[in-house]
Amino acid sequence: AKLPDIVREAPQERLLIETDSPYLAPVPKRGKRNEPAYVVHVAAKIAELRGESVEEVAQYTTENARRLYPKLV
Repeated sequence: AKLPDIVREAPQERLLIETDSPYLAPVPKRGKRNEPAYVVHVAAKIAELRGESVEEVAQYTTENARRLYPKLV
């Protein structure tokens, strides 16, 4: 399967997002140094592929990260 298919089919409660900072910036920033703030571009692509809002993706991926790493604030 290709990555877009995996993103579409993955259960919401199993998704986390990250950047490859400082390498491999997302498409709108390609060629620049990657920054953690660019994670919003990752969330936007996931939202596009899944037909969800960026806010929805941010909410459930944040909840998933907190569940996986309970010591996070």
